[in-house]
Amino acid sequence: MNTVVQGNPTGHQPPADVVTEGLQPFLHDVCTTLYAPSLVLSRPAGDIAGGPDGFFHGDRRLLSTLSVRVEGVPVLPVSHTLAAADRTAFRAVLRGVGEHTADPAVTLHRVRSLEPGVLREELEIANAGVKDIRVEVVVSAGTDLASMHDVKSGHRVPALPAGIEDGALLWRRDEVAVRLSASAGSPRIDAGAGELRFEVALAPRTSWRTTLECTVTDDEPQRFPAVARDAVPWSKTGLRSADQRMDQLFARSVGDLERLLLSDPEHPDDQFLAAGSPWFLTLFGRDSLWAARMLLPLGSDLAAGTLRTLARRQGTIVDERTDEQPGKILHEVRREARKLNEGASLPPVYYGTVDATPLWVILLHDAWRWGMDPEQVRDLLPHAEAALEWLATYGDADGDGLLEYVNASGLGLSNQGWKDSGDAIRWRDGTHAEAPIALCEVQAYGYEAAMGGAALLRAFGRPGAERWEEWAERLKRRFRETFWVEDEAGRYPAVALDAAKRPVDSVTSGFGHLLGTGLLDEEESALLAARLAGPELNSGFGLRTLSTDSTGFNPFGYHIGSIWPHDTAIAVHGLVRAGFPAEAASLAEGLIAASPAFEGRLPELFAGHGSAVDSVPAPYPASCRPQAWSAASAVTLLTAVLGLEADVPEGTLRFSPRAGEGVGPLHLTGLRVAGAPLEVRLDATGQVRVTAPDTLTVHGADRA
Repeated sequence: MNTVVQGNPTGHQPPADVVTEGLQPFLHDVCTTLYAPSLVLSRPAGDIAGGPDGFFHGDRRLLSTLSVRVEGVPVLPVSHTLAAADRTAFRAVLRGVGEHTADPAVTLHRVRSLEPGVLREELEIANAGVKDIRVEVVVSAGTDLASMHDVKSGHRVPALPAGIEDGALLWRRDEVAVRLSASAGSPRIDAGAGELRFEVALAPRTSWRTTLECTVTDDEPQRFPAVARDAVPWSKTGLRSADQRMDQLFARSVGDLERLLLSDPEHPDDQFLAAGSPWFLTLFGRDSLWAARMLLPLGSDLAAGTLRTLARRQGTIVDERTDEQPGKILHEVRREARKLNEGASLPPVYYGTVDATPLWVILLHDAWRWGMDPEQVRDLLPHAEAALEWLATYGDADGDGLLEYVNASGLGLSNQGWKDSGDAIRWRDGTHAEAPIALCEVQAYGYEAAMGGAALLRAFGRPGAERWEEWAERLKRRFRETFWVEDEAGRYPAVALDAAKRPVDSVTSGFGHLLGTGLLDEEESALLAARLAGPELNSGFGLRTLSTDSTGFNPFGYHIGSIWPHDTAIAVHGLVRAGFPAEAASLAEGLIAASPAFEGRLPELFAGHGSAVDSVPAPYPASCRPQAWSAASAVTLLTAVLGLEADVPEGTLRFSPRAGEGVGPLHLTGLRVAGAPLEVRLDATGQVRVTAPDTLTVHGADRA
């Protein structure tokens, strides 16, 4: 699906480097072209213009500037088109050239395409006028070979001098070499200025073309290689519905997810989703697991690859420097150590996360239910047992029956749930909670992992199921005893317990992660559903991470008032599973309503002012986009709308489209269950018709 965005009518590209030295750059106005592990960030008119802009590959910036100008001629941008995740087009007018009326006569068309490690830009000057023209086209380029960390931190790195080799500009440092050439036009090359200059003469109704190509040579192998175009681990998908916003969101999201795929170099057939562009194009335990779980309706192959990739790197020793522990699932893998704003530093392989380990077990259980090959599941059960042991030992270090975390080394992340910024966990009065911290949603993950793990062990004839069911019931009891607090609106679970086991009384979006997990009873679920539907959390564009009545609320706060699409989608799914379709539908509609403001490419997060204040959501300026779990949220919304649940081991497929009232008609193709195609139609009356494997009994729908 093509989306056309109008350009800046002044014709001047906003500067990309108007950030203060040492501050993280803003990203809300960048144009992203992506094929992981490569990406291009540019101005909306097409130029790579400093600041965060660049052509990146494997956490290294290969070009820090790339501009196309016409000597002595104003070049005014008029549009850019996101044709696909890896292809973007830009159109501009050469003012005053070849014109014999007020109409523009000569245009510049740039088409950017990306392959892993290769950037191409097709340039076309077209003369639609009646006069001969002659212009000089100048391509300027430069590089600093900055690390992604330097770019993210706002640190300026000196530019490298260019050389000339075989008719191309060349930059080199250590093991990295960058080459920029043109396919045609015989440019004059000025290495000192980093320029390619083309003399262009055009008769009426003729065009001039050349293709710029920038390639990299890097002696260090990629940590996680790209995935070939024809190796995407799901079928071609399609959605046609009565809501064009949803159609655009779904198409854009699936296209972005295809280009976020990376592979495990140890087993290239195993694929996973990089967390997001630009800072997180690598393996993140939590993000990759959530995204794979959300995409299970597209098939279990991605889940299987994600599970195996993480299992190969599962912790085996105790290492305080990296936070590795036996059975623990890692947080992230980098090319080099990553410095944090607080002065701490994360090693290249870092395990500082409390939730990736239970989420790994949950994904294995859910993938089994969606039809992952039983033998593949069986092969991973030893890793599941090790992960469960981590829950009971290192995850519950003080033996109180709850899962908590602490930054043992003092060098890693101070908060180790998905809200991992330093100020994320705080009291209602704004005071920061002291570690060790037990997060409310992590208790739900722990419960769900133990129960799912027990089901797997029992189904595959392995011992220990009763032990983990008893462990889960103890956790549920301890949660009910320790987390619940009360305010004037009633009872609710605190966001966390602090070091003194006191309930930290903030009202947060974490409620959505508890619903439908089995941790709550019906009355408790109803209390949380009402809170999620209230205006303090429900912004009209999705869920705020922190209630507006908290002292620390900030609509631009990373985890203290902003809206994260994946967080809202998890709540929508939990509400449906818990039996609250109206509340789920309201949150889903809010997220869909927000999506056109971002061209259907939902960002990592956006500002939490809400629809009562803004007619469209304001971007969070430093937000990543596309982000894997934000894009995968589109599939979760559809799954929730349809009330779709699979249990292949039991031979059932269930639909309950109560949250989809008013959504139909829709036609969804490209789903898979038990390795076979699944096609769904929802009509305007709420009736579902499906094409599904004959081996499954379908409930709540008619077979087509």
